Amino acid sequence: MYGKAFAPEYQGALTALSVNSSLVDVLAAGTEQLAAAERSGQRGEAARSGLAVAEAHRRLGQVREADRAWKASYRAARAAGDTAAMAWALWSGGTLARQRGAFPLAWRLLGLAAELGERGGDIVVRGYSLAGLAETGRIQGDYEAVARLHEQLLAEARKRGEARHTVWALEGIAQIHRNRGSYDTAYAMFEEAAVIAAGADDRRGHAWALRGLADIVSVRDRDPERALGLLSEAEESCRAMNLSSALAYNHKMRGNVLYRDGRYAEARDLYEQALAEFRAMSEPRGEALSRLGLAKSLARLGRDSAETAAELADLARVLEHIGLRHAREMVARAQDELGVTVEVVR
Repeated sequence: MYGKAFAPEYQGALTALSVNSSLVDVLAAGTEQLAAAERSGQRGEAARSGLAVAEAHRRLGQVREADRAWKASYRAARAAGDTAAMAWALWSGGTLARQRGAFPLAWRLLGLAAELGERGGDIVVRGYSLAGLAETGRIQGDYEAVARLHEQLLAEARKRGEARHTVWALEGIAQIHRNRGSYDTAYAMFEEAAVIAAGADDRRGHAWALRGLADIVSVRDRDPERALGLLSEAEESCRAMNLSSALAYNHKMRGNVLYRDGRYAEARDLYEQALAEFRAMSEPRGEALSRLGLAKSLARLGRDSAETAAELADLARVLEHIGLRHAREMVARAQDELGVTVEVVR
């Protein structure tokens, strides 16, 4: 049995904030509380309210502001001698690094956060940091290295009845199965995640689960209209909470669904929209994946094959530079599908 989802990153005077609070509201409340804590010299409270500010900026796609905020939170926590608050700040910084495609930095910061969380006796930040490491490895395509960690974290979350982390772990494992072609298993896990998230009132987790279901419905069932309906439902939550990154990935997935259905002009428009959104928030992985979808759509719409080949070659370099280990496979599939030759120059 799972309780309601909660947001442990909203701490101190901000614990009343909900996991579903609008990020604009979180930013406003966090900024106000941070200023009050700094005026009164409460470094510990400044660290914890600064964490909420950092997370709101990150999820709104405001990378520079998020980077300044998590570092300020860490400095305040260190000055207060609050090891757990230091761990939370490092977790935020590591999550931001992953979002920006800086995977080596993400590994380092999240690893330090897990260590400090254990040292400070905060099992929640330790769990969040280990989850961050698992997600970083999964995004990079290193499934063998992180699949067991995902399973371990899922078991721990189920045991504690933590809905939000259970949903996260289910979605991560489901994505690994989806990428390996085990669509039925992936669908079942995304479906369970959606049910748990809905019951726990975790709108963010529910939106990501719906996105996963839409992908499977599109690929396995070849049912684009149902997939688009699921994405529309997820988009409502993304917009209500101002989830900029999740919304951009939603739009990219909508492009994928349309592309698979042969609606290349519509897919092109969605990929262009997602590309602009990812560029605005400096998220290189989403940008590169949107470029890949756009290149395929333009090729289907008659783009010169030499231009397509050059675009794919550049994307191969970009994806490998980011650190996505399955980049060569992704580009090779696009090459085979479109019948173009790609020469990757290292």
